[in-house]
Amino acid sequence: MKTFYTLLAIVAGLLPIVPPQQIMAAVIAPKQWNAQWISVPGDNGKSYGVFNFRKSLEVKDQPHQFVVHISADNRYKLYVNNKLVSLGPARGDSYYWNYETVDIAPYLAKGKNIVAALVWNEAEDRPEAQISVRTGLIIQGNAAAEEILNTNSSWKCFRDPGRFPVPGYFFAASKGEMVDMNVAVNSNWTSLEFDDTKWPDAVKIADGKIKGTAWGVDWALVPSSLPAREMTYQRLIKLRRAEGLVIPANFPAAKAAITVPAHTTASILLDQTFLTNAYLTLNFSTGKNAGISIGYAESLYEKNTKGTRKGNRDSVAGKEFIGRIDSLISDGSKDQRFTTLNFRTYRYIRIFIHTENDPLVIDDLYGTFTGYPFKRRASISSGYPEINQLLDIGWRTARLNAWETYTDCPYYEQLQYIGDTRIQALVSYYNTDDIRLARNALNQIDHSRLPEGVTHSCYPSKGTQVISTFSLWYIGMLHDYWMYRGDNTFIKNKLQGERGVLDFFSKYQQADGSLKDTPYWAFVDWAGNMWGEVKGKDGSAAIYDLQLLMAYQWAAEMEAKTGIQDYARLYTKKAAQLKHTIRRKYWDQGKNLFADTKEKTGFSQHVNSLAILSGVAQGTEKLKIARKMLSDTSLTQCSVYFKYYLNQALVKAGLGDDYLNWLAVYRQNIAMGLTTWAEYSDINSSRSDCHAWGASPNIEFFRTLLGIDSYAPGFRKIKVEPHLGSIKKISGEMPHPDGKITVNYILEKGKWNIAVSLPGGTDGILVWKARQYPLKAGNNHFML
Repeated sequence: MKTFYTLLAIVAGLLPIVPPQQIMAAVIAPKQWNAQWISVPGDNGKSYGVFNFRKSLEVKDQPHQFVVHISADNRYKLYVNNKLVSLGPARGDSYYWNYETVDIAPYLAKGKNIVAALVWNEAEDRPEAQISVRTGLIIQGNAAAEEILNTNSSWKCFRDPGRFPVPGYFFAASKGEMVDMNVAVNSNWTSLEFDDTKWPDAVKIADGKIKGTAWGVDWALVPSSLPAREMTYQRLIKLRRAEGLVIPANFPAAKAAITVPAHTTASILLDQTFLTNAYLTLNFSTGKNAGISIGYAESLYEKNTKGTRKGNRDSVAGKEFIGRIDSLISDGSKDQRFTTLNFRTYRYIRIFIHTENDPLVIDDLYGTFTGYPFKRRASISSGYPEINQLLDIGWRTARLNAWETYTDCPYYEQLQYIGDTRIQALVSYYNTDDIRLARNALNQIDHSRLPEGVTHSCYPSKGTQVISTFSLWYIGMLHDYWMYRGDNTFIKNKLQGERGVLDFFSKYQQADGSLKDTPYWAFVDWAGNMWGEVKGKDGSAAIYDLQLLMAYQWAAEMEAKTGIQDYARLYTKKAAQLKHTIRRKYWDQGKNLFADTKEKTGFSQHVNSLAILSGVAQGTEKLKIARKMLSDTSLTQCSVYFKYYLNQALVKAGLGDDYLNWLAVYRQNIAMGLTTWAEYSDINSSRSDCHAWGASPNIEFFRTLLGIDSYAPGFRKIKVEPHLGSIKKISGEMPHPDGKITVNYILEKGKWNIAVSLPGGTDGILVWKARQYPLKAGNNHFML
């Protein structure tokens, strides 16, 4: 039986997806495209639909190379002779609409071949991150011989009448699917044997235009800069509950057939045992008109709490299932197959089956993990297993929030928020040697700027949401990239956007530089009134002034080295003024803290953290503030997200040796059965069980504990300042643009044996007990 999607073969390594980056360097797409955007006759392009496209191709001899460029709106899966070879396009906007470049030669055979594309448009149900013009498909051959596959009226097409959306409760991510197998397109439609003679010819809806040649902005095509996403076969692990049927002892960890008798209502609860992103595949047979419901959840909920309390994520007793749903109706035939159009995020899967007059057989159920193909290049070796446990959970959290963009959470939103993405990009710099997703994020955020200069809070996005303060963190993201990965040309091209953001904020500055009535959503953190109401009677607040100050400082540094000196001088002057204003306006001498507002009625860890990081707090004052932030619980406490800034401030104040004592929220996550870091510090009721903004330990175990940091653009100079606390032996390594950095610390007979290895072309310093020791490229050794 030809499968509906042949993901299993792909993930088994038999049919690998051709990564676009393998051929992008050698292949340049034609400047003039002859291919047409095509669709199904009579379709308005705006309504929900799943569309099937096919074209036969005669090949005399199997070619060495057969390169095509492909895109679609909203999404596509491309098959050659029943084998999945590409999926996309990577999300962008209509000004920068991505296409993938794929060599399909390995999948062609001598004689007749079938190239097929599944295209779907989720219309009003599409994810918030999905920008759309209308339903369409385009394929352009790279050279004359390959243009035989150009999309035009020679392609056959059909709208699947058996597929519908399943609306659910709030999801900014994709909705569920409803598939009636009785009327859906036969699952062998991607194979040679399928008869498409009754399908209509495709119709042209637009010409294919690469960016710069389009008259308007509909699909200005650009090559995707990203590699193909990882696809790895992944079986579910545990059966947690079953009612109304008998489950084989080895299911679901191993393939096994399960029979649901006629006239039966049954349910199965399965546990992956950890959170994952995967395309779910269900194989089933017979059971005419049986209904199947597949539900996906990060965790179960305590009963009678209306979906607000989760409790321990490992526990299922006394809990109820609430989650997104896919629904199927069986046509009664053998070897039916369902694979989700989009990946699903889940730890738990619940299956409901209701049979009519015939039994239904579940032949198999498995997932195919997907994610951006990051390779972990950083590691730590120590006698403290907890460190690696924390790193592993953080890495899983980061990976589940990295696909074609960084995302805030994979289950609910899948949006690339700037506040989250800044931390995620730094996790990438410290743990991988792949900067493409970070560059993609910086490009997309730059593309999102409104005419008044401010950026979207998250992008891509079909709507417009502005968290004005996130535009300031975007300048921080640019500075991070510049410091850890360099590329002055890339940064120089982004400085116009940086200037636009700062010009936007200058319109709301008072004579003393302080911001008044910061517009749009002035979100800082999910803590106290930091989510947008932290303003004094005069409309100002310390937290906004401090963020603007830091943005001026970052901008001045980048302008001085890569931009325009006049801007560097201007931003330096503005930073100095604002620094003075913040001290005058918010410092409370009696409390030895910076207040949230001019009235000095509220105080927070947030404000005082940024006061330290920005240099407003200096000398011994920093240490006093840091200790009060740790001891004074009346201060508004940072959530897991803003602890990234809190912990950096504590380190800068001189308390870095205590870093391992600041990880209580992560230990609470582990104790509650979480396998990724939750969105909120309130673990029991946290909405999202996977928020990458909490993965900062995957930065700080290397930057703080091992002490590795950049102190020159491009990581050309390396500072090593460990904060080991009570640790007596630890080593680690992390990627660098020119290789890797390794460190090894061992306390032996009262002296520290320290080894540091730097990549070629770099130098640096070791900071040890307030003294500096020079480091050179290659191996460095100290006994201190």
